Amino acid sequence: MSELAFKVSGLSKSYGSKVVLDDLSFSVNINDFSVIWGKPGNGKSVLVRSIMGLERIDAGEVIVRGEDVTNKNAGSRNIGYIPQSFALFPHYSVRENIEYPLNLIKASDADKEKAVNRVAELLRIEDLLHKKPTELSGGQKQRIAIARGLVITTDVYLLDDPLVGLDFKLRERLIDDLRRTQEELKVAFIYVTSDPLEALSLAKTVLVLSKGKIVQQGSLTDVYDNPQTVQSMSALGFPEPNFVPGKISNGTFTSDIFSAQVNAPDGISDAIAGIRPEGIVIGENAKAITLEATVALVENLGSENVIYLKVKDRMLVTVISRTDEENLKIVEEAKIKISILPHAIQLFRADSEVKIGEGKHHE
Repeated sequence: MSELAFKVSGLSKSYGSKVVLDDLSFSVNINDFSVIWGKPGNGKSVLVRSIMGLERIDAGEVIVRGEDVTNKNAGSRNIGYIPQSFALFPHYSVRENIEYPLNLIKASDADKEKAVNRVAELLRIEDLLHKKPTELSGGQKQRIAIARGLVITTDVYLLDDPLVGLDFKLRERLIDDLRRTQEELKVAFIYVTSDPLEALSLAKTVLVLSKGKIVQQGSLTDVYDNPQTVQSMSALGFPEPNFVPGKISNGTFTSDIFSAQVNAPDGISDAIAGIRPEGIVIGENAKAITLEATVALVENLGSENVIYLKVKDRMLVTVISRTDEENLKIVEEAKIKISILPHAIQLFRADSEVKIGEGKHHE
C-alpha cells in the first residue's frame, strides 16, 4: 500500500468576489511524480503560493507527512521548493547558492558540505561548484536552481514550472534529469505546469486543474485513455485533441462534419466530441467514419508529420509516422480521404464539459 506524503483538503481562496481556489483537494504518495496541469488563469500560481505558505488561504488544510502545516510559515513546512526563475545570487559561487537554504536553518558546515556534494553528484554538477552564475549556461543555471531546491532533505518537493522559457533540447535533457532524480530519491515530486508534453513526459500521476478545482486525478494512462472533462483531454499529448461541437439525439452524435453512433444518456442535447490526433487516420476504413478532407498544412516534427486537415469549414489534426512511405506522399492542398475511429470519440456535455459517453465500435 502506498504511503501518503502530501495532502490538501478543501483549499479555498478568493480575491473579493473572484474565486481562485474552490474547495480544492488532492493527495500525493511517496515515490510519486505527480504533475498538476492547468491552463493559464486556472489557479496554478495561487495554489503553489498556498502550498508553500506564501498566500493566506480562506479555508482548508495542508498536510505534509501527516502533520498539519496550514498555519506554519514557509520555512517550517518541510517542503522543498524549486521555482520558475533561477533567482541565483550573482556574487555567490554555485556551492554558496546551493547551500543558501541550509544557512537559513543554521546547518553545520559539515552537514552543508555533505548535502551540497550529494545533490551536486545527483545532478552531475560537481565541476561547477566553484564557478559563479555569470559563467554558466541557461541549462547549468537551472540545474543549480534545482539542486538548491533539493538540498533540503525532505519527502515532498514542489516544482513550480521550472523548465518554462528554456529551449526544447535543453528541456528534454532536464526532463530526463528530473525523472532520474525522482526515481533515485524515491520521494514525492509535485510538478506544476501548463505544458502537455511535460505532463506526458514526467508524470506517474496526473492532476488536472480547472477553474480552481482538481477535476481529475489518476495514472498517466488512465487520464490519457479515459479523460473525464474537456480540460483532462487537453492536458496530455501534442498536438492538442480535436474538439467538434454537435448534438445528440437517439444515440447519434451529429455535427457539421460527421455523424456517429454513441453511448450516451438520453436527455442531453448539446455535446462536444473529443478526438485525439491518432484517432484520425489517413484513408478509408470500413469500420470507421470516412470523410473527404483538404490538406491545409504538413508540419515535420522529425519522427512524425503533423497533418492539418480542412473538412468543410472546420480544421482537424492528425499525426503520421515518417516511416510510412505511402502517407508521406501527402502534400498541402491535396484532396484525401480520412477516417475517424469510432472508439476514439470521447463525448462531453457542452455546458459543463464533463464526460458523458463515447463512440460505438462499428461492426
